[in-house]
Amino acid sequence: MTSSTTSLGGGVGIDPRALITFANVCEAGTLSGAARRMNVSQPSISLTIGQLEKRLGVTLFERSASGVLLTAEGQALRSRADALKNLIADARRAVDLVRMNMSGPLRIGGTPGALVSLLPHALAHMERSAAGFELTVLERTEAELTGMLRKGEIELALVTTKIDPPPVGITEFTVASDPFALVASAQNAAVSENANLAGLIGLPWILPDAGGGFRRQIDALFLANEIQPPANVLRCDSLLTTKAIVSRTDRVTILPKRVVRPEVASGELKAIEIADSTFTRHIGVRVSAELALSPLAESLIEALSSLE
Repeated sequence: MTSSTTSLGGGVGIDPRALITFANVCEAGTLSGAARRMNVSQPSISLTIGQLEKRLGVTLFERSASGVLLTAEGQALRSRADALKNLIADARRAVDLVRMNMSGPLRIGGTPGALVSLLPHALAHMERSAAGFELTVLERTEAELTGMLRKGEIELALVTTKIDPPPVGITEFTVASDPFALVASAQNAAVSENANLAGLIGLPWILPDAGGGFRRQIDALFLANEIQPPANVLRCDSLLTTKAIVSRTDRVTILPKRVVRPEVASGELKAIEIADSTFTRHIGVRVSAELALSPLAESLIEALSSLE
């Protein structure tokens, strides 16, 4: 008779069901909460976690009246347990999709600018050459995307690249470059075709607020040109809101050219090269170095690679 456990790493057999239970306890924050979520008794949850700790030879939780607190060993195990839970859910959905002659499911994330610049082109390419597929797209910050990759909540993230080394356990590669431009309303007479950065500081601006790659690049642009950042600044992390405000006011911003291509083509916005500043954004993909990609994720990466 074969064992119901799975051998991991150094030969320690772990029942995948125990990892699912562990993941549910982490999410619920209490043993009783996990029991309600899984529709089992609390003693059953306690027994499963106790057996898992005994098999691993570690303590996963510090228990208290208010709930559970992960130990260092528990934190190390959680991302694997979350990834397994997501993998099982995806496996069930994948079978359902095959019955409908579709592929997937695929969940991806990205920062706003990277998604706008990369995803429409990739999807157009995929829909010309592939059958139907199920895709979920989530817009998040870089820090949130890293956690989601580690937990297997998404398979890949579209982000700004070549700024900082990727976090531990994450692999990054660039698929396109996109020069930045000064962006203003098409009717903004204060912005000319030969604008220079120093001459624009006195204008009202709208710039990103969060500390992601885009914000760091904008800050670096002013620093490299030895120019104090503008004082009259509205901070906004919504790409859609930023473009709408610029199109209807005298505020200006700096955005990648791909991001504003539709609005420039329609005559709503103008994108002007900043004469004294060469400024290019690199965009690409981050994936978990530990989790294998699905065929649909590989197809999306192939489509992204055809961008340039």
